[in-house]
Amino acid sequence: MADVAEARRRDTTLMGMYLFLASEIMLFGGLFAVALALRLLHPQDVVAASRRLHYGVGAANTVVLLTSSLAVALAVAAAEMGKAKGTVAGLLAAAGLGVGFLALKAVEYGMEIRERLLPAFTPADAFESPAAHLFLDLYLIATALHAVHVTVGVGLLAGLAWRVRRSGLPLPRGATGVEVVGLYWHLVDVIWVFLYPVLYLVR
Repeated sequence: MADVAEARRRDTTLMGMYLFLASEIMLFGGLFAVALALRLLHPQDVVAASRRLHYGVGAANTVVLLTSSLAVALAVAAAEMGKAKGTVAGLLAAAGLGVGFLALKAVEYGMEIRERLLPAFTPADAFESPAAHLFLDLYLIATALHAVHVTVGVGLLAGLAWRVRRSGLPLPRGATGVEVVGLYWHLVDVIWVFLYPVLYLVR
């Protein structure tokens, strides 16, 4: 009976997380739709603006996040096997990579401010065209919103690692909690995998 109740609790928890993730997909889906509309209406201006972005930094951040997803997957697997040390190591590795992503993004923003690319810090007349300005507005909004999600994810990963280490989340019974946070982190990674080509590789 206890096993049935636990299974139902796990299914309910995962269903709630899936619904939350669906709402996040809808949020970023709207930004992707705007990017597509801009690309269709102002192809030359969008391509010119995209080429000014630092695609090398974006590529490095893509590698960082994909590696963090692997660390989270290993943490989930360790949690399901009841291995607390492996779970903590995977969670902290992913959190550290998330911090690295944010640090790289901060450096990139600094470069863009100096190059008069970032709309919030650059006069409107500094842009080549209104469409280029709008595209870079979209770039700032999308990447800043994603950075907020990364920050939340880092906090969740670090907090979960602390709980597991302190035995506040017994394993493998508490593996569902690790899985839920892992799902959130994977979504953050997948969103970036789509943002990178949409924003940086427009040709």
